[in-house]
Formats: sequence, C-alpha cells, structure tokens
Amino acid sequence: MYIQWFGQSFFKITTKNSLGQELTLAIDPFNKNYGLKVPNKFGADIALITHDHEDHNNLEIIKGTEITPEPFVISGPGEYEVKGVMIYGVPSFHDDENGTKLGDNTIYIIEAENMWLAHLGDLGQKKLSEKQLEHLEGVDVLFVPIGGTYTIDAKIAGQIISEIEPKIIIPMHYKIPDLNIALDGVEKFIKEIGLKPEQTDKLRLVKKDLPAEETKLVILQP
Repeated sequence: MYIQWFGQSFFKITTKNSLGQELTLAIDPFNKNYGLKVPNKFGADIALITHDHEDHNNLEIIKGTEITPEPFVISGPGEYEVKGVMIYGVPSFHDDENGTKLGDNTIYIIEAENMWLAHLGDLGQKKLSEKQLEHLEGVDVLFVPIGGTYTIDAKIAGQIISEIEPKIIIPMHYKIPDLNIALDGVEKFIKEIGLKPEQTDKLRLVKKDLPAEETKLVILQP
C-alpha cells in the first residue's frame, strides 16, 4: 500500500484487494481556489468525500480506471464493500456545536491489506463520542486534521490521538506554502505530540512493518 498527500485532506491511497487487483482511492480532492496545485485528472476506483465543501469535494477531476471506468463515490455514513475493500462511514460534526455552524462530517475507516486506516475529515468535535471511539478502536493509521480554525487544533488532535492510540499518525489540513487559508502550521503539532517525525513524499505501508508498540509520526510532503 502507498499513501500520497496533495495538501489539505486530499490523499491518494494505492492498495491491492483480495484478488490482487491494484485499486486507487481518492479522498477529499480540492479545487483550484485555495492556491494549491490541482491534478488535471485523477484516476481512482473509489472516491471518498467527507463533507460538501469545495476544498474537499472536487469530483470533477476524478476519472475512472481500467478496472472501474466510473469511480465509486461515497459521500456519507454507511457500510460499503467496493471491489474487496471495506469502507465504513461514521457520522461526525465539522464543528463543536453539533454541526450547527459548519455542518456534518464523515469519518472514513478503510480496511485493506489487513490494515485499518481512518481519515477524520474536517473533524471539529473537541471530543469523540463513545460510539465513534468504538468504531475507531484498533485503527493502524490515523489521518488527523491539526490546523485549527475550521477543524480541531494541535492540542485537541493530541487528545483524540491518545484515545485512539494508532500505530501511525499522519497530520493533515494545516498551513503549507501556497495555501491561502489561515491555518496553523505542522510545527505546533509536532511540539504538542512530542514525537520525532519521519518525512517522506510517499509512504509505503506493509502490515508486518507497522510499529509493534511505539507510535510513529509521518509528515507527508505534498
């Protein structure tokens, strides 16, 4: 499995299903209004949209693949099996006032290659519910927003991470060069979490190589 990041909450995950077919997942593609480079076309078998804001829902750039001519789009809570990949959408809120300010958000939990990945989307809740935590129990890789303003900040992210206890943390939705949204940078989160980061352009994940006890912080370069 390989994971790449384009900025904000936009990820490309390349994995293999039980038949050995290579599948691509796109999560939260953004449009050109935010200063970041947008791929012209992006081939994906599955597209996940955590919420309907234009820096997360640019499906216009998502095209199909040889295996899946029309990408399978998931844009809300539920349980899905797509070409041998299990995906669970867990309802959550984009703010800490039950969605009354910024609306709903979907947390996606992905089971592939005997690993569990969770993408928190634009989570704004300062505390997860017991039911949400039940769904997130045993997650190996956690994609967590840390930039504040529109999502949880570094401090709240650290508290939520301590409840979930993932093996690998991948921060997202923070200030990077060219992004024209006022968010905190990743340095604040690194200091808060107290882990030495590993930096890479593309993360290769294999089940047997996951940390056994310690937690690893991975900073992806967009």
